[in-house]
Amino acid sequence: MDFSLTEAQNDLSRLTRDLLTSSATTSAVDRNSFDRPLWQAMVRAGLLDAALPAPVGGGFGLLEQCSILIEIGRAVAAVPYLSSVAVAASAVAQFGDSAQVQRWVGAVADGSMVIAPALATEDDRFVAEKKAAGWCLRGSRSVVPSGSFADAFLVEATTEDGSMLVVVDHDIDGVRVSAQHVVDGTDAALLEMEDVTVDHTAVIGTPGDGGAQWAHRRATIATCAYQLGVVEQALELTSDYACTRKQFDKPIGSFQAVRQRLADAYIDVEAIRMTLWQAAWRESEELSADAEIAAAKFWAAEAGHRLAHTVVHVHASIGIFLDYPVHRYFVAAKRAEFALGGATSQLRTLGRMLAQPTSS
Repeated sequence: MDFSLTEAQNDLSRLTRDLLTSSATTSAVDRNSFDRPLWQAMVRAGLLDAALPAPVGGGFGLLEQCSILIEIGRAVAAVPYLSSVAVAASAVAQFGDSAQVQRWVGAVADGSMVIAPALATEDDRFVAEKKAAGWCLRGSRSVVPSGSFADAFLVEATTEDGSMLVVVDHDIDGVRVSAQHVVDGTDAALLEMEDVTVDHTAVIGTPGDGGAQWAHRRATIATCAYQLGVVEQALELTSDYACTRKQFDKPIGSFQAVRQRLADAYIDVEAIRMTLWQAAWRESEELSADAEIAAAKFWAAEAGHRLAHTVVHVHASIGIFLDYPVHRYFVAAKRAEFALGGATSQLRTLGRMLAQPTSS
């Protein structure tokens, strides 16, 4: 296990932070929680294609994507990097053929297309039935990230031979997209499909090839990286506030109870950081990482919850003002907490792994 960051990770992290610091606070965000000017600035800076495989990208991978996502989380930037690049485009690049990579990954890399991942949950899923002309899809998926402005969807569909990934264009007959207002914006959407027919060129890989599970793992790791950036910056803002806000002519950070709570928050941030990089490194090395990913998401959820509330409590009444920056970090942390399974769900996953008999 190597916790040191690569030169590419450090360079991409600095570039992303510089860009977001200069652009994110001044660009206009449209009604769908999508900062289009900032997204195009990221395209011009080469951040979209840098961590995608060659020939459409710069040849870097998951670790570099995590470094970029941490900075996006620190800025709480309204850009679909997590959904469109780290999950959808990466899955197509991993399991698609050369034509599919050029068609969809290339379009994501140059900023001309946003692809939203509609991965199955316990309650929402799509079913695919094989037809002579291709596949017939039906079903629904709620709260699809970046779905309200996506040009296409990477859909996980269940078949007789297992799950498979399919790219479905937004404007195909039978596809209905309804924008949804979630805790931190209106980027999500309800995706419904009724007898939607796609040909074989839209199928990424083959049914049962593990593509859907791969996408779930990458989405979970990416969410943990984003959450790390959110809570890291939120703690820095809160520490600065505790040093300047005074009560009884003393900074509130000098009070024992506040110091202890901020110290606990620091430990939580470091727990998210350590478990994230352990899971990301093992996944990037193609090692077994299911338990590490579940542990990382547990800490992203549990520690993220504690830290989000610590931030608001230390700021007191100003922490709940909608026009104060702390509020943005609170709602971002709460959404990331429950995305792809909260803390209890991850503990159940780890429990099932521990309960499995080991081979002698």
